[in-house]
Amino acid sequence: MGEGFYSQLKEALSSASGDIWSETVLSGEHAGKKRLVTEPEKEKADAEMPGQADRVFRERIGRSPKLILCGAGHVSMPVIRIGKMLGFTVTVLEDRPKFADHARRAGADRVICEPFEAGIEQIKGDLDSWFVIVTRGHRYDRICLEGILHKPRAYVGMMGSKRRAAIVKDQLEKSGISRGALDGVYTPIGLAIGAETPEEIAVSVMAEIIQVKNSREKGCGYSKELQEMLFAEDGKEKVVATIISRKGSAPRSIGTKMLIREDGATADTIGGGCVESEVIQRALLMMRDKADEFQICTVDMTADAAEDEGMVCGGVVEVMLEKVK
Repeated sequence: MGEGFYSQLKEALSSASGDIWSETVLSGEHAGKKRLVTEPEKEKADAEMPGQADRVFRERIGRSPKLILCGAGHVSMPVIRIGKMLGFTVTVLEDRPKFADHARRAGADRVICEPFEAGIEQIKGDLDSWFVIVTRGHRYDRICLEGILHKPRAYVGMMGSKRRAAIVKDQLEKSGISRGALDGVYTPIGLAIGAETPEEIAVSVMAEIIQVKNSREKGCGYSKELQEMLFAEDGKEKVVATIISRKGSAPRSIGTKMLIREDGATADTIGGGCVESEVIQRALLMMRDKADEFQICTVDMTADAAEDEGMVCGGVVEVMLEKVK
């Protein structure tokens, strides 16, 4: 059942639009067995996992988050920069060449300089896509919002006054968009922090996105950097380390991952310090021992040990180590 898991994962990350789930048996005769479940299969799969009497780690696998900005005005520039700092792949839709150039200079990964209707059509959307509408008028707001509401998405927020938002929503309801879908739009966009400058507004927008993202079912997934190393056809052995439980004060949450390669190179972090050092050493030993494919290690960061290492936190974490097949 674990055969070809990472090949399936690579395909799902690039093609699936719904949620992706991973299940790993942690104990018993099936320990180390894995499978991937996409959203349409989830309910059926719940009844089929072998070793149900054993301990199973189940997580939602988040894709690399994508931030899609409709509009490249003054507020968009700091949103682009903050989005990049937070690990989002940033796409900007803008129909004015001068403003599209501003977005490129601000660091956007992709800029589509076409009419908004054409730009929206080029965005596939999935449950890790975060849409922000900051156009120059409600006519363009409507075009963008109507296109977005027909796509899978994690979030859509729209800038503008309550009156402007109400006009757009009423127009779209008359065109056949459900009121339920319209009520799911975050508007006015951003947390209420009294923001005034473009930079402050950008902080409020990204803070709201972080709040929504972190309220979802946990699952840290595979970052872009980790995927690049994981799927590289370099002939090197690799181990994926995942935090599967934590007690007390631990630096990272359940589902956090890192990749360790046989030459000692790593991607991402599970918290640094003595925790990470011990996990890396365990992973390197696994790769030297050709028979050891799967193990769970417990790292105890008791108050005394944490103090000895100069750490401010203490606790116990369980980390699942899996050789990449």
